[in-house]
Amino acid sequence: MTIDRSQRESVRPSAASGGRAASAPNDHREPPAEALPTVRDEWTMRSFSFVFYMTMALVVSFFPLYFSAKGYSKLQIGAIYSIGPFIGIAANLFWGYASDKLQTIRKVLIVMLLGQLTTTIVLTQIDAIAWLYVAMVAFNFFHTPINGLNDSLTLLLIRRTGKSYASFRVWGSLGFAFSSLVFGFVLQAVGAENTILFTIGTVSLSLSLAFFLKDRAGSGAGPVRFSGFFDIVRQPRLLLFLALIFTMSFAHRANDGFLALTLKEMGASDTVIGWAWTASSLSEIPMFFWLSRNGHKFKELPLLTIASFFYAIRFFLVSVVTDPIWIIPLQTMHSVTFGIFLVTALRYIQQLIPDRFRATGQAIYNIVWSCLAGLASGIVGGWVFDGWGAPAMYRVAAVSALLACAGFLLTSLLLRSREG
Repeated sequence: MTIDRSQRESVRPSAASGGRAASAPNDHREPPAEALPTVRDEWTMRSFSFVFYMTMALVVSFFPLYFSAKGYSKLQIGAIYSIGPFIGIAANLFWGYASDKLQTIRKVLIVMLLGQLTTTIVLTQIDAIAWLYVAMVAFNFFHTPINGLNDSLTLLLIRRTGKSYASFRVWGSLGFAFSSLVFGFVLQAVGAENTILFTIGTVSLSLSLAFFLKDRAGSGAGPVRFSGFFDIVRQPRLLLFLALIFTMSFAHRANDGFLALTLKEMGASDTVIGWAWTASSLSEIPMFFWLSRNGHKFKELPLLTIASFFYAIRFFLVSVVTDPIWIIPLQTMHSVTFGIFLVTALRYIQQLIPDRFRATGQAIYNIVWSCLAGLASGIVGGWVFDGWGAPAMYRVAAVSALLACAGFLLTSLLLRSREG
């Protein structure tokens, strides 16, 4: 199902059309204002991704330190972080539906960033744990779906240019790595209690950039009718793909949730934990560059088979090492696991869901790989971790990845036989 060069070229305007897609004079399906994205549009999109992932790094890596500095217990912090996957299910559907129904991602992003900025400012005034839970529900309602809408806008942009998703997503990895390193050193000097102030800064910068983003029209014309969308999401091919994504993401999310705790039990310092996260983030970058140039040469399902296989190897090796320093090189396998998985899965689902339902379809994909897999890995992984320890939990994750590998391989062979 690879998009070949001729297909990519088909979405580009001809030189004779003066920068507009060729169409009949009376064809009104293409909005008159819909022009080929400029270099400035592309760099605005990359800059927005860079800054948004700076915020994400603060939320993932440093919010726990902020809550700890404020005096909250580990149990309370764990409860705070359990809010994200729960609220993310409803939030992704709500904002994805709103974007497709209103036919605008840019305006919805602006509203969400305003909400995120407001709730972040409110966090600076809260001390009571009950009100903190309420504030974090609101924060996650606005924060969690932004990643999916950012991906949706990027995918619609590259449909008009023929460029790869990886060439844009790499800027998110750069932003995450930059934020992890720079804010890590700064917060060590000024104190973790200032984390929220830096978050206010990055969210404000994201909001400023959002005003310069441009909406991209989907492939359909007129108002969106969601009766057709429900027919799409019921198709067996999409349901099977989402089931396999869930199986593979279970392994990925288990590592996200328990890596720091596993390293602590091994006796690792906070510095080693920080370098482990930085290693994984930086390792994505060369893979994204490679996929941006060569990914279209390979079919999606075989690539996902490879990613799942290396996930299984990676987590099995984590389950057998005893020196925490070895986790850092193992984290660089993030390149051939998550690096391949993220770009390839998005490329595949882009073919299964039409552009007019892009935001809602992206929301459902994010719910499966992020929210549902995060909940399942947290519950099952926590139960196994408490009962049998970290090695057993990572072996369960390895088995889950191996099952996904078998599923992607069999699906690929079945589709190839049908096409043949």
